[in-house]
Amino acid sequence: MFFAQYYLDCLSQASYLIADEATGRAVVVDPRRDIDEYVAEAEGRGFTIEAVINTHFHADFLAGHLELAARTGAWIGYGQRAETEYPIRHLADGERISLGGVALQIMETPGHTPESISVLVYERAEDAVPYGVLTGDALFIGDVGRPDLLASVGVTAEELGRMLHHSVQYKLMSLPDEVRVFPAHGAGSSCGKNLSTERQSTIGAQRATNYACAPMGEDDFVAIVTAGQSTAPGYFGYDATLNRQDRALYDAALAHHPLTVGQFRAHRAAGAVVVDARSPQEFAAGHLRGSINVPADGRFAEQAGAVLAPDAEILVVAPDGQEREVVTRLARIGFDRTAGHLADPETVLAALADDLTPASRLTVDQLRTALTADLPPLVIDVRTCGERAEGSVEDSVHIALNELPGRLDEIPTDRPLVLHCASGHRSSIAASLLRHHGYGDVSDLLGGYAAWAAAHQPAA
Repeated sequence: MFFAQYYLDCLSQASYLIADEATGRAVVVDPRRDIDEYVAEAEGRGFTIEAVINTHFHADFLAGHLELAARTGAWIGYGQRAETEYPIRHLADGERISLGGVALQIMETPGHTPESISVLVYERAEDAVPYGVLTGDALFIGDVGRPDLLASVGVTAEELGRMLHHSVQYKLMSLPDEVRVFPAHGAGSSCGKNLSTERQSTIGAQRATNYACAPMGEDDFVAIVTAGQSTAPGYFGYDATLNRQDRALYDAALAHHPLTVGQFRAHRAAGAVVVDARSPQEFAAGHLRGSINVPADGRFAEQAGAVLAPDAEILVVAPDGQEREVVTRLARIGFDRTAGHLADPETVLAALADDLTPASRLTVDQLRTALTADLPPLVIDVRTCGERAEGSVEDSVHIALNELPGRLDEIPTDRPLVLHCASGHRSSIAASLLRHHGYGDVSDLLGGYAAWAAAHQPAA
């Protein structure tokens, strides 16, 4: 058996290629949209990709099932409850898919979504114990999939939570301890709240350490898995819907489009949003007025999806040499309306010097001084609920970054604003978003809450 995991740090997303080396027959599970890596691996090893299986309708990224089917002729598989605009094979609970000696078996595990399935992997079809189980978003390392993303129309979080209780407690936990667990996401994903940095585990380890795998009744389970969940990024519903649709295929050649200064100006004048993917430090030194800073060195795709509208036309300013990467990462969440990027950002920005402006960033001492002024700034904390529970700036207002676009009307326009996160990354995004929407006196806190807390530690 050939078994490979492909992991995207930016989205904390895992996909899989499983093949029978004797027959060359292969299946890809939960692929991302840029599929070249799977295809190259399969071709290099002499495999034929016969099928692509999605464990559920993903909300945090646009899956590559249509791209793989178009490139390889593979059929597309989902659980029995899935309904799509494109042809699929409905996979029943207990159904076996033979690749030769290697076999896959479907296990319905609803709860994160109604159509969710897990995939048991047998190295030899006759084995009594599976090699592993691809759990999708039903079971993570250290957590379970959240049942409250509202990606499933007509099903409540409580109903999904009760489905998930049965899937985890009675189906996945019925597997032998030695079965390896391969989830669809890891630490940092908004699909859960307590995900581990480990990329694989075992049923036995999860039985012993995962809070949601401890024996408990339905009511207790629903209460514990729904408590403390952060707000999901705004694009999640868009992607969950798009993954059901017969959408346009990803075309890397069309997506990576360098623009001249004149073309860039024209698109901007027509209303395109400038996404500046440089570091907060470079952005603060000088950026195009109204541009939104989403640094490429973080969780770029998820954070871009949190602050941008899916239908917005986008112009990219990227760190030198990272233009293609930034555009690809936007495409992974279905943000395809990228008009182009600056091929030589430093030179072009210099040519647009009249339209450049710095961004205000305050030190802890400067913020403390500002808070004693006649018109002190409103401090806005853009961290998650869990982060804020560990401490906060006195009298600050909490609006998590994922909630900010929908709560702009709560933010006053008649006083200075200072935004902070944990370290100064998300606050640069948030401050640039407010400036983009016309707020004038906006700063963010250098070093974030970590710097504030360090400066306010009691003397030893």
